[in-house]
Amino acid sequence: MPTSIAITDDHHLMAEALADLINKLDDYEVLYIAENGRDLLEQLARGPLPDIALVDLHMPEMDGFETALQLRKLYPTIRVLALSMNDREEYVVRMLRNGARGYLLKGCRPAEFRLALDAISTKGYYYSDFLASQLINNLNASDTEGSTSMFALNGREQEFVKLACSELTYTEIADQMCVSPRTVDGYREVVFQKMGVKTRVGMVIEAFRNGLVEL
Repeated sequence: MPTSIAITDDHHLMAEALADLINKLDDYEVLYIAENGRDLLEQLARGPLPDIALVDLHMPEMDGFETALQLRKLYPTIRVLALSMNDREEYVVRMLRNGARGYLLKGCRPAEFRLALDAISTKGYYYSDFLASQLINNLNASDTEGSTSMFALNGREQEFVKLACSELTYTEIADQMCVSPRTVDGYREVVFQKMGVKTRVGMVIEAFRNGLVEL
């Protein structure tokens, strides 16, 4: 059964071009094309739910930020992929806070677009190099009591997460924590398991989204 997609973009030419591209891909089909978030919600109320919603940021009546937030509240099974011409860090951050599973620039190549769809379809998220660079370089430590409790991280694991949300290598993290690289490897494996991630980028995104670290 193909993965179903809803496109939300007030630029009709862009929306139609995306629909044409998607419908030519194996295992994907377009269910809806909406002009804005309100239009999308009205269509969702009348028909089946798509697996993925491609959401533009700047739209009349209901923009992408509010659309992502409403989809997270009303239809949490729909995975939102933000599409934008704008790479401003605050836009990326706000969309992730509102529930987006990825952020893709409209200037990307078709191969990356397909990669993003495949990743969100199979893994539930798409964390590109662009997205990682927007977040990792700007993350700082903050009060993390609530989220660390949720993930059941102990004090040293919390410290590891904070240091890992930076440009430090694992060897440099070991030096900062005054432990061996093998010990840091152990922290990494435990944290990955507790947070349900498989990569450092995934850990950073989850740490950010759950308030372990903040901009």
